[in-house]
Amino acid sequence: MSSKKYAIDPKKRFSSRVENYIKYRPSYPLEIIKFLKEKNILAKNTIIADIGSGTGILTKIFLDNGNHVYGIEPNKDMREAAEKILHGYINFTSLEGSAESTGLEEYSIELIVAGQAFHWFDVERTKREFKRILKPNGNVALIWNNRGKAGTDFNNSYENFILKYGIDVREVRKNEGNVDLFFNYQKETFYNFQELDFTSFKGRVLSSSYIPLADTPIFPKMILELEDLFNKHQRKGIIRIEYDTEIYLGKLE
Repeated sequence: MSSKKYAIDPKKRFSSRVENYIKYRPSYPLEIIKFLKEKNILAKNTIIADIGSGTGILTKIFLDNGNHVYGIEPNKDMREAAEKILHGYINFTSLEGSAESTGLEEYSIELIVAGQAFHWFDVERTKREFKRILKPNGNVALIWNNRGKAGTDFNNSYENFILKYGIDVREVRKNEGNVDLFFNYQKETFYNFQELDFTSFKGRVLSSSYIPLADTPIFPKMILELEDLFNKHQRKGIIRIEYDTEIYLGKLE
């Protein structure tokens, strides 16, 4: 990724968005846990590394399943937020590290997960590191909450808004395609959604790394347009954002 397209280091992009990320990002459906159990990939004693664990949204559903989870996060602000949120879990270990250099011991992990993060990784370096830390026969699960991009008036309007104001959204999305270069996988999709009032909807939008913040000249105009979008599509003061939660599951060769 070029410095021209990405003015902000991917590992620092979310520092100014932590509060919105904590409050307004969607969680992941528990069908993920059921799916991994049915595949005989997940048990309560499975040792997991959540790479790019952020504020711990994905980490938490595995902690609640009883797993020991290593949260690997390069961003100091995101990592410290997760440590605060998840401090009550004795089966949580927070580490400063990245996909390319986790700091974990060789052959120590049975399942690697990455939620909403793989598109920031360097594919070749990450693959080498994942092979190093995975136990023989270990698995990788790459997970995204992908918003429906078409089909309803709201989705179409929201997509147009994101494309209009998102600074480098196309580049971010293009990197999601790197999963095909990473491993052979099976894919499953689960339904997920959020119901939000305008304050929550605004926070959800501002949690995205490519959306301008209040220190940019375009921000006031953008927020007015966002409010118009919300008012057009809200029902009783609420809009629903629907997601396809996609999980790509496989082994590294």
